[in-house]
Amino acid sequence: MKELVDHLRVEWTQDMGRSDTAQAFARLGALFSILAIAALGQSQPTRLDWRRLGNSSQVTGLASAAGGPVDRAWFLAGGGVGVRLSSGRTMLSDDLETWRDAGAVTAPSPATANPPQLPEPAALARTGSAATLYAAGRHAWRSDDGGLNWRNLTDLRGESILGSALKDLAVDPSDPERILAAAGTGLWLSVDGGMSWQGLNDSLPNLPVRRILAAPRGSRGVRIAVSQPDGGLRPLEWAPAQRLGWISAEDRSLAAESDLRDRLSAQLGSAISTVAASGDTVYAGDSAGRLWASVDSGRNFRSFALPDLGRVERIWIDPADRSVALAAIASATPGGARVLRTLNAGTYWDDLTSNLPDGPAYGVAADRATGAIYVASAAGLFLTYGDLRAPASSTQWQPLSAGLPAGPVRDVRIDDAGNLLLAAVDDYGIYTALAPHRTRAPQVVHSADYASRAAAPGALLSVVGARVSSATANNSPSTVLSAGDAESQIQVPFEASGDSLQVVVNAAQGRLVFGLPLQTTAPAVLVDRDGSPMLIDADSGVQLDIMHPSRAGMRVQILMSGLGRVRPEWPTGLPAPLEDAPKVTAPLRASLDGIPLEIARATLAPGYIGYYLVEVVLPEVLNSGASELLVEASGVPANRVRVYVGQ
Repeated sequence: MKELVDHLRVEWTQDMGRSDTAQAFARLGALFSILAIAALGQSQPTRLDWRRLGNSSQVTGLASAAGGPVDRAWFLAGGGVGVRLSSGRTMLSDDLETWRDAGAVTAPSPATANPPQLPEPAALARTGSAATLYAAGRHAWRSDDGGLNWRNLTDLRGESILGSALKDLAVDPSDPERILAAAGTGLWLSVDGGMSWQGLNDSLPNLPVRRILAAPRGSRGVRIAVSQPDGGLRPLEWAPAQRLGWISAEDRSLAAESDLRDRLSAQLGSAISTVAASGDTVYAGDSAGRLWASVDSGRNFRSFALPDLGRVERIWIDPADRSVALAAIASATPGGARVLRTLNAGTYWDDLTSNLPDGPAYGVAADRATGAIYVASAAGLFLTYGDLRAPASSTQWQPLSAGLPAGPVRDVRIDDAGNLLLAAVDDYGIYTALAPHRTRAPQVVHSADYASRAAAPGALLSVVGARVSSATANNSPSTVLSAGDAESQIQVPFEASGDSLQVVVNAAQGRLVFGLPLQTTAPAVLVDRDGSPMLIDADSGVQLDIMHPSRAGMRVQILMSGLGRVRPEWPTGLPAPLEDAPKVTAPLRASLDGIPLEIARATLAPGYIGYYLVEVVLPEVLNSGASELLVEASGVPANRVRVYVGQ
């Protein structure tokens, strides 16, 4: 599948370079047909179609992308390298680009030196050659006279160009000019004896992710929290269309949570490890497994404890009923409780652990409508279907980690729409898949961005969680464009009219009926799962992102859905013609950070079903950086998307 998509992308670019617009859009139609069908895949409850969201490197302003802390580094025979991450995982690479988990491989003893003096107190000294020595401390150092005099290799105005102190330094036995530095910011290589440095963190799985703070939404990307050397958490965001690495983000929830945790620790006289609050309801857990709950904003608490509970890692509150909550426990004893449930605001918690494997549970999330409960743990990711409304016996847990990298899953989250499942795998980062509970309660969303909004004539809708064999919209046949176990795509007839739309589908679950408001337009910009919008340089055919930014005066093509009727009228379910595509009849407006944009054309996307092409012209003067693009149709705003503007 990947090879076919890549091939179509290449041919699309070549066609646009030859100004063969018709052929280019034919290929684009084929490309997005593949993506639409493959995006969620043929998922089964225990074998999900996991897709990585982002990478494992961090953009910190250093010369190269940074990574998580590396404790040890060494060279392999043949020039490869090995590292031990702060998580304890050992990774090896023969080509400095691809890495493999080495399991229990022991790091070799370093070639230590005993110079007459060190450049820093407690610095680590390493042998390079007969006269050349290196040392690692707050900075990297080099001596060419056996350690009598030292030269700083990483100082720039009093700060390290590697971003942190070094934990280890290794010299290639076959080339004393080739050195590795293990730092709090990842792994760094110099091939000229420390004169210059290159990060090796782009592909090294070393993201110490601990929390998923927010799922992608609109122009905001997924937000996470990674561990810091001081034990704190740092918020990061995978910004749509950014693609370089995780960037620093502002997230007030972490600071608010820390303040509440400190306040409750003093109030309750215990080391509170986690808190959760919604409205007047506050839950707290401590490092000994005790749970507290308050329904009056923390003025009064009731407590609960079971024998031999471990640290309370996370608490989930049902947003629809705050008396319902779940707790994830790092059990102190084998076979101990790791998932607890309360249905009465903390008066009593019952054990849902059942067959969940031993090991700490780190995170928990649930879907009230279906009773699905997800747990992130040291043993992986698990799902059970319980009762979140009334007391019931615990049920069996199903593993969901097939397809994920081996290792602890530190957190789990369901997106706001309840369709997307996100898992945080230690070192490897964030993975997403269709939430398997959706097959128990299918939903209809817009195919462009998987958001819930009104329908419009000609719009593409996705029935998430169902394989659809046939469909009608307001009793008129609706074209089924694709059908899979995880998702099916249908098109609203262009002739649809009225204020509401009743969609009836025949699916594997039986006859399903959905009701949606119907508007003349319901615009949406086509976006990827991480929120990256489908914006194209009209001249080159290249998709715009931070590596290929837009520029002043550029003509930008926007792929959209939900723009309503066209002229001349066009049959539902038929690809738009490659030449003289029907034009959008609704009045359109577009702006970039509030600056109005000229709309050069707005038609059905040639060669594609149900998508529209809107071409805008950027102003001759623009500020560089990230901007927000907004398109409106008949006064109805589409989803706001992020655009990068170059100099």
